[in-house]
Amino acid sequence: MLPFQVKCHVGYVPSGQRVVGLSKLSRVADVFGKRLQEPQRLADEVCSALHHGIKPAGVAVMLQCSHIHFPNLESAFLDSNHQGWVKLLVSSGSGVFENESADIWADFLSLLKFRGIDVEKTGLRDSSNWCPSRSSAGANAVCKVESANQGMVTAVASILRSLGEDPLRKELVGTPARFVKWLMNFQNCNLDMKLNGFVSARVDPLHPNGDSCKEKQIHSELNLSVWSQCEHHLLPFYGVVHIGYTATEGSNPIGKSLLQSIVCFYGFKLQVQERLTRQIAETVASLSGGDVIVVVEANHTCMISRGIEKFGSSTATIAVLGRFSTDPAARAKFLQSLPNTAISGP
Repeated sequence: MLPFQVKCHVGYVPSGQRVVGLSKLSRVADVFGKRLQEPQRLADEVCSALHHGIKPAGVAVMLQCSHIHFPNLESAFLDSNHQGWVKLLVSSGSGVFENESADIWADFLSLLKFRGIDVEKTGLRDSSNWCPSRSSAGANAVCKVESANQGMVTAVASILRSLGEDPLRKELVGTPARFVKWLMNFQNCNLDMKLNGFVSARVDPLHPNGDSCKEKQIHSELNLSVWSQCEHHLLPFYGVVHIGYTATEGSNPIGKSLLQSIVCFYGFKLQVQERLTRQIAETVASLSGGDVIVVVEANHTCMISRGIEKFGSSTATIAVLGRFSTDPAARAKFLQSLPNTAISGP
């Protein structure tokens, strides 16, 4: 019950002189996209609706699908290179496009390649088990979820019925348990436990350790992955965190793994990005002595699958403490070091 992103490519051979406007093609795809779906069924339904609606000689539909692959809490702590998207290409054809070996399909695929869509490189795959949560490991976890949170599973099944769906439909049988498993990633937990004792090294930002007369240097750790859940819409957001802090010359910098653990801990909660940014900054300040700057850049699926439905948009938030809140030159030096690249997405 999480959104997946789709780029829909439609080709058709008109019957007679009838040509269909782009807006109608887009509306048909949108109608079937805003349902509980899986990629192959979506392609088949769009293809069938267009074939019966505009009565062409044939319709071809190619969908590029990207499903967010949210890590569980343990893997997020251990794997900083987690790949955030599962990608799939599916197709459907009617009329002259029913035979995918026909020359007309080759013409359509050539047009897609001309637009930069390399079908051969991406490859067509079976979509029945493409969702990351339907893996064998996920199936074992679902069994545990059903026994431990039966009330939540029943509640999700009730939501499905309210949407006019049958929770006992083959494709939806495991959905309530999988959705509950997803939500349980965001239970409140104790920071001291998750950081495995690292917090014992905390310092009081008002009374830092070491010689205060020594010159302080700016240290930075950029592009730390963050995954979180919007508390307003219960939809995921994801992106990167950039952290800067000062430390006295010759002192050991904070390890990247510790900073990534802090980011993951605050990410795996029901969150808003502004609070997430501030919490990371305050925790790093307690470890480093108080001079901290944190920038979070994130894409929000609630801006894609609802509301303004704006693809490619991102949100940046900043929190500054200590020297970075009063020294414009220090802030500028850190901000100028940030990579000028877009957040990795589908």
